[in-house]
Amino acid sequence: MKLNETHLIQLAAVVDAGSVSKGAEALGLAQPAVSRSLAQLEARVGKPLFIRGQRPLQATQLGIQLATHGRRILIESRRATEAVQSLLRGTRGLVRVCGVPFFMDAMISRMIAEFQNKHSDVMVEQSYGNLAEVSLGLRAAQLDLGIVPLGLSGEPKGLRFQPILAARNVVCCRPGHPLIRTKRLDLGELALYPWVAPLPGSPLLADLFAIRSSLGSIDLDIRYSGGSLLSLMNYLAETDALAVLPFSVAFAERKQSRITVLPVDIPQPQRNLGILRLEEGDQNPAAAAFADFVVEAFDAMKQLIQRHENAVVWRR
Repeated sequence: MKLNETHLIQLAAVVDAGSVSKGAEALGLAQPAVSRSLAQLEARVGKPLFIRGQRPLQATQLGIQLATHGRRILIESRRATEAVQSLLRGTRGLVRVCGVPFFMDAMISRMIAEFQNKHSDVMVEQSYGNLAEVSLGLRAAQLDLGIVPLGLSGEPKGLRFQPILAARNVVCCRPGHPLIRTKRLDLGELALYPWVAPLPGSPLLADLFAIRSSLGSIDLDIRYSGGSLLSLMNYLAETDALAVLPFSVAFAERKQSRITVLPVDIPQPQRNLGILRLEEGDQNPAAAAFADFVVEAFDAMKQLIQRHENAVVWRR
């Protein structure tokens, strides 16, 4: 025997409300329609669902049992409806985001946590990659968003780039570094100390070469390369090595007091950090919501970053 689930839901509403009219009202239905459904269900099971002549309505044992099942169906139906609405609103779902390692570790990972504090039903899969890897992942539908720097060459074909922060690099070192105490610091003194090289493929690697070019024919002594942001900070903390980092990363780590900005101007890249996504196609609502959250977070943070930068006495 197969029962109509809609009939069971309506039975549950009537039993809970104590009358057909109130049950129909709770479901947003007309009373005659609910009465017909109950009559059809009663005919289907061949037994009465309510004790005759009782007011208010009193369900039979069969009616109580069937109402229990109807109530469960109604609860699951409402959960399914809420799940669909949450997916459409972007408050539920999966976000696959990939970006440049140092920036993801210093800033975006924190924003993911803040976003999930508000939207706990969103799952985030974070990975690391530069422009080439992110572009491939987006085109292959393996990623929803990329957070990467983009220069004057423009966005790759078929992809859309939304800038969130202008690139600004600085030289970082440990707080007790000898160069911090130097009153007349010039670029040439940067070559007197060892350097940490960024990960292969990182735009920071080209920026390091730009610093080397600005020193003329002097080669930089690169002692360590390829580490994560945490390993880089650990290395700087124990040595007199120098490293080129985005100013935003130094800003994000300012409260840890493990690295500091060496106040010397260096060649600056002509690029922006931003969000890369497919130009066309349906946007994952959860990914769109996260992208909006990141944009708003940086809009709110730009003044703080600028204020921190202005506090540094740059030496030319």
